[in-house]
Amino acid sequence: MNPQAKLIFTISLMLGTTITISSHHWVVAWAGLEINTLAILPLISKSHHPRAIEAATKYFLTQSAASALLLFSSMTNAWHTGQWDITQMTHPMSSLILTSAIAMKLGLVPFHFWYPEVLQGSPLTTGLLLSTIMKLPPITLLFMTSPSLNPTLLTTMAILSAALGGWMGLNQTQIRKILAFSSISHLGWMAIILVYNPKLTLLNFYLYALMTAAVFLTLNSMKVLKLTTLMTAWTKTPSLNAMLLLTLLSLAGLPPLTGFLPKWLIIQELTKQDMAPAATIISLLSLLSLFFYLRLAYCTTITLPPHTTNHMKQWHISKPTNMLIAILTTMSITLLPMAPMILTII
Repeated sequence: MNPQAKLIFTISLMLGTTITISSHHWVVAWAGLEINTLAILPLISKSHHPRAIEAATKYFLTQSAASALLLFSSMTNAWHTGQWDITQMTHPMSSLILTSAIAMKLGLVPFHFWYPEVLQGSPLTTGLLLSTIMKLPPITLLFMTSPSLNPTLLTTMAILSAALGGWMGLNQTQIRKILAFSSISHLGWMAIILVYNPKLTLLNFYLYALMTAAVFLTLNSMKVLKLTTLMTAWTKTPSLNAMLLLTLLSLAGLPPLTGFLPKWLIIQELTKQDMAPAATIISLLSLLSLFFYLRLAYCTTITLPPHTTNHMKQWHISKPTNMLIAILTTMSITLLPMAPMILTII
């Protein structure tokens, strides 16, 4: 892709995200989401492969349907209350439609079908954008409207997302699809706590984005797309593979790694809200996703291929993203002891 075109699309992505997260009026927020959608489409389909074109088409159709629903819910709310302010979403029917629209934008169950397919058809760098930056505006809208959302609906969607995200990722061999189902499972954790403590949802999203960015950039650096390729990747970059193992375990939420922090705080908050059964169910369902993270980790470092290669191992790879991978991986592994400081910030 032309560098100038790529620069324009990247700036448009940042612009769309900034417009949505800083707006108070529903129409402005909707316009930001539309800019975002239009900017990411060329980045999904830039390889001109039929799979990429299919992914871009699926993404466009679902996002435009979600945007239409979002605009419809805000118009219904304005019709009944005379308010276009995002925080004044008080009409119950509008809140339900809004929750469905944003669930469709994020890929929450039962609107998750498009997400693994789109991620599978996209390059790894675009997959990283879809999993992190593209989720920020919808989550911000949920954060702003959280007092008026329906807790029962969100809890049901959250538990279903954690269940399906874990269950459907079990038999996958394509790494991008595994990461898509992992994202759906994490969204379940964010949605379940949204009504009770919205700041925890944001913390969970920030830490999830941090760990996912580390995983995507590492895989992109090693040029790995399938489990079979991952098995032989250790021969080229052993040090990077060892760090990938720890980052994957952190994404699974194992203590004493960073990924344990949001899960711990969410379970604690749910118990305070007399939702111990929901906390128990979602904790048990996270064992499903732990299985496929462990399988990825196993393929990364513990599996030895039938024969070793003779070429020199690369301990230092000279790539511009190296420093970024090092910083993200370190943060993905070591932030748990800083939990008190993080909690005072939020």
